[in-house]
Amino acid sequence: MSGHASGAWRTTPINLLDYDGHRYLVSVRGHGHWVRNLRAAGTGELRLGKRVEAFRSRELTDDEKVPVLRAYLKRWKAEVAPFFDRIGPESGDERIRAIAADHPTFEVLPMA
Repeated sequence: MSGHASGAWRTTPINLLDYDGHRYLVSVRGHGHWVRNLRAAGTGELRLGKRVEAFRSRELTDDEKVPVLRAYLKRWKAEVAPFFDRIGPESGDERIRAIAADHPTFEVLPMA
């Protein structure tokens, strides 16, 4: 995705979550550069090897994030646990909701 101020393209490794027929990007480190860039542009590119897929995004509300964060933690807990303050996939909805604002989450949508 392009930089929110410079417009220059940036590359950031991110785990793509497939959940309930949708795809999501979760920021484990909070409101970093890629989050600000995606909010500003509304679009980005997913790259895997030589495959490139342009996408548009929709940011989830904190309430929408609860099941997505649970699925993300279930899939990636071994890699991301230090960034979730002792919250895991088995945590209650209230505990996950309490940290939701710290983890911007975007649905990956096809280009219109």
